[in-house]
Formats: sequence, structure tokens, C-alpha cells
Amino acid sequence: MGVRAAIIAVVLFASAGLARGQSAAVPALTVGGGWAGFADEGLINHGVFGVGAEWVPTRHLSVGPELLYMAGPRDDRDLFLLGVARIGILPLPSRIAPFVTLGAGMMTHSSKFVGETYRSTEGAFIVGGGARINASPRVFIAPEFTIGWEPHMRVSVNVGIRLR
Repeated sequence: MGVRAAIIAVVLFASAGLARGQSAAVPALTVGGGWAGFADEGLINHGVFGVGAEWVPTRHLSVGPELLYMAGPRDDRDLFLLGVARIGILPLPSRIAPFVTLGAGMMTHSSKFVGETYRSTEGAFIVGGGARINASPRVFIAPEFTIGWEPHMRVSVNVGIRLR
């Protein structure tokens, strides 16, 4: 129930900004990578690769889907599909814009045990923040730190290319 409420809140927040007519949404495609550590008896290290799309309906808000693939030791794999909102503390078009990250969606975990593959799917969320560095009018770089459920922390860098 909480995951659905978070997704609905993000969508309503984004559409309210568009309804006020502050600006047309600017689409961008993103690709990123980094490291994630899942909490267990210790940290379980994972490499992270992600892709996404985002729209910037207001100067302080970007919203969009994100797909994250995390590869851990042996056959430990995690796939996240999230709706993500990044709320700029400064306007996102600023040269450097710190932001807060909120996201919710689903996570699928798979691993092998005694030759059998086991999968589980559950709700997921992330919170954190970072900074968007606008390298040019069409390209940005965004280092980010998030924590989330399943209990993990992630350090990553996204590169975005604005489509207009």
C-alpha cells in the first residue's frame, strides 16, 4: 500500500506542476553505474548498471522510470523497476544543483541454491540525494547516494542526455 501511495504522490506532484503551465517537460535519457551494498551479516557487494528516462516538468522537479540491475557474488542478482522523483534544492537547470531523491517500485531478487534458481519479488523504495552537474545544455552528470529497501545503500553516477 505504501509503494502505491508513493507512486501516486509522485505522479500527482509532477502533473500539478504541468497543470500550472510553468514549463514544458524536457525529456532526457539516462545511463549510470556504481556500487551497492546489501545489508546481511555484513555488506554484500554488488555492481550496479541502470537506465532511465526523465522529464523535468518544473525547474525543481524531475520524474521518470528507472531500471537498475545489480550483480552480486556468484548468482546473486537484483532487478529494480522504480518510479523516481528528484527534487532540486536549487533549480535543476543551475550549473550545479543539489537534489533529494525519492523512489518506489518493485525489486526482483534471484539466486541459485543447490542448482535451483530461486526468485522473489517485493515492493522497494529508495531515498537519498546527490548533485546534478550540467556539463552542457544537453548533458548532465549526477553523482548520487541512496539507501533503500531491501536494506541496501548505493553510490552511483548517472549521465543524462536531454532530447531537446
